[in-house]
Amino acid sequence: MLVIKNLTKIYKGTTKGITDISLHIQPGDIYAFIGHNGAGKTTLLRAVTGIHAYDEGSVTIDGLDLAKEPVAVKQRIAYVPDNPDIYEFLTGIQYLNFISDIYGVSTADRESRIAEYAKAFEITDALGDLVSGYSHGMKQKLVLISALIHEPKLLIMDEPFVGLDPKAAFLLKEYMRKMTEQGCAIFFSTHVLDVAEKLCNKVAIIKQGRLIADGLMSEVVKDRESLESLFMETAADNQ
Repeated sequence: MLVIKNLTKIYKGTTKGITDISLHIQPGDIYAFIGHNGAGKTTLLRAVTGIHAYDEGSVTIDGLDLAKEPVAVKQRIAYVPDNPDIYEFLTGIQYLNFISDIYGVSTADRESRIAEYAKAFEITDALGDLVSGYSHGMKQKLVLISALIHEPKLLIMDEPFVGLDPKAAFLLKEYMRKMTEQGCAIFFSTHVLDVAEKLCNKVAIIKQGRLIADGLMSEVVKDRESLESLFMETAADNQ
């Protein structure tokens, strides 16, 4: 589904970015991407979604080269950023219809999906309100619904659990499991390591812009007590 080969992106005038990263996320995977702040997680996620150009390497999604067919690639994916920046002059329902229009979701499908997700995330009564009046958590829920509404083949998320209440976080995990059972692939960054260990079948760890571990969760964690203990080892300056 998502094949990243030798991807490099260095910000001009700095040494910050990502270097020579290769990963393969397959249909059915829930793939966690972890690392300390500034390690390069967001840079990679923005590169594979086409937000940032990259210097070297390639990104292939559903058999399509991102550099050659960016629009076709973006039609197959959904991206949830680390900060839910939304058009605040729109109401919630206007925003969801706008996203549905972009992805060509039919009237019947969008109405049923919006009704389902809005009820589940408990924002139905707020859909007629301007986004400018939403709390951070409500904006996060709206962005999640907009990502789910066109049933993407690949869902990419940057810290999706930040700002969610416990019920919403639980629902998101349930939707993630359901989506992968239907063949979707999910690649997301998170600092919530216990959730990542329980939810994900695969994990990648990045440090200073380079991958230092990746693969099956059970193989990467191995004899450690937990993913958290492994991360603390790999995050140490002397490792």
